[in-house]
Amino acid sequence: MRVLLVEDKTKLAAVISRGLRKAGHSPDLAGSGEDAIWMAASTPYEAVVLDVMLPGIDGFETCRELRSREIWAPVLMLTARDGIEDRVAGLDSGADDYLTKPFALSELLARLRALARRGSRERPVELQVGDLRLDPASGRLWRGEREIAVSRKEFSLLEALMRREGDVLSRLDLLEAAWDQSYENRSNIVDAYVHRLRSRIDRPFGTHSLETVRGAGYRIRGEEA
Repeated sequence: MRVLLVEDKTKLAAVISRGLRKAGHSPDLAGSGEDAIWMAASTPYEAVVLDVMLPGIDGFETCRELRSREIWAPVLMLTARDGIEDRVAGLDSGADDYLTKPFALSELLARLRALARRGSRERPVELQVGDLRLDPASGRLWRGEREIAVSRKEFSLLEALMRREGDVLSRLDLLEAAWDQSYENRSNIVDAYVHRLRSRIDRPFGTHSLETVRGAGYRIRGEEA
């Protein structure tokens, strides 16, 4: 497995690199986030081992930048900081797993094997359809540069639609995505929330991204679709 190791501590980088080679992997070393970005853009790595504390941009920003450039190699983040806030920040930046220092090399290798099984599928930090952007971590929504305020339920409904851009979702699909099992199964509530969403994300901007598919349900598409 071709692995990009992003670690500025020379001794630790050497130890991890030796362990990766011994396990049959081919590691390349980047000493900064900036180096990691151009290296990952030019080489199809199967995994990235990314330290948080780096000179220049940190691991969180590096990971966000990788995802923004549509580099989807699984990222295992390393850090000496074990606070919950740091773990959340790492995962929300686009990382797939989180390992706290000090760690056993055998665990790092096992986590890499698990990540490799997932493959390099798309996992964007933000969802985007046309110029509509949704950030699940922060609960924020934009059309172009303008931020749009929506309710939590509207946000959940829109997130479900944006995660399956172009697909037609039935009213039952949307009920199951945005409401819990205790909710009475009445599809007209979906229609009401779709109407509210249109009044927030489409009508003020003269767009028609949220479509009704008669007899089937709803879908969201970019304006160019």
